[in-house]
Amino acid sequence: MTTEPLDTIAAVLPIDRRDKLAEILTNQDVETLRHLVNEGMGDNTLRALASDLGYLEAWSRAATGSPLPWPAPEALLLKFVAQHLWDPEKRAADPDHGMPDDVDQALRDGGFLRTGPHAPATVGRRLANWSTLTKWRGLDGAFTSPALRSALRLAARAVPRQRRRKSAKAITSDVLAKLLATCGDHSPRDLRDRAILMAAFASGGRRRSEIAGLRVEQLTVEPPIEVADGPPLPSLAIHLGRTKNSGVNQDEVVYLTGRPVDALNAWLDAARIDSGSVFRAIDRWGNVSRRALDPKAVNDIVKQRVAMAGLKPGEFSAHGLRSGYLTEAANRGIPLPEAMEQSRHRSVQQASSYYNSAVRRSGKAARML
Repeated sequence: MTTEPLDTIAAVLPIDRRDKLAEILTNQDVETLRHLVNEGMGDNTLRALASDLGYLEAWSRAATGSPLPWPAPEALLLKFVAQHLWDPEKRAADPDHGMPDDVDQALRDGGFLRTGPHAPATVGRRLANWSTLTKWRGLDGAFTSPALRSALRLAARAVPRQRRRKSAKAITSDVLAKLLATCGDHSPRDLRDRAILMAAFASGGRRRSEIAGLRVEQLTVEPPIEVADGPPLPSLAIHLGRTKNSGVNQDEVVYLTGRPVDALNAWLDAARIDSGSVFRAIDRWGNVSRRALDPKAVNDIVKQRVAMAGLKPGEFSAHGLRSGYLTEAANRGIPLPEAMEQSRHRSVQQASSYYNSAVRRSGKAARML
């Protein structure tokens, strides 16, 4: 298949894997994705579905010699679990344990597999997306079968893995200050990166896709905030529209106040941006492109600034701004509900996993001796 049939859904495909997915997806796969686009499913969710569908198709061809059957029989689902959740120590003694070498090599050659075994969460997500795609085709699958549930539970126990955050360390205010210190006040790149770091953190730890996709039309000037010990602070509203955690017709709004507003305005003025994408690519000569940043570029910028600050890039990522916001809120005694209003986390459990860690670490319960 060429990329031509994918033109209408190109926006939902991961940029770095678009050509590979075009080779592996069937015509029926493309029609399913096009239907989901028309149904108004969120772009990030669609990208995850398309990426996982591409992996599943590649695995099915490597493991069975055929495209994915719809609906998938229970035996194929169990095979998927067995080939992706396995014990490295047992595999060393038993070559037949886990994913066969020829399947492993085929997936690596195609750029679909990097390491193995998979994390239980990754296998669970791919099975969930597989189930979702099956339902959208109007079919029933065996995804709730007792055999599959038992296999997942037993396999996860046999392959214990410590859950790792998307960013090993949170970017709290002290770390953020070090990153901002690497940004000067004159070059377009420094002004842009300063605005990205401050806006992403202060707006509640925005996801890199939200920062990369931010447009001037989403920004509205709000009345200044009066403070007792100084001049009024500039205020700005960011209309996020529909997000990963919002309802279909819900317009999520977060606010910037003070220095982050100044940093954002300084970048927009210097780059002469009054419409379209807020954060854009910059070439080696300092020319600002009309093209929006790719979400991956936001992560690269964070890591570059981490390295420039003398920290370890492997310990931080763009998601560290999101976890760092809630961690900082806990450190400053800001109530969790108030912090969630800005971060727009819908799940208290997820938000509190960052918030409570900071509180517990410094609290009395951790200092009994």
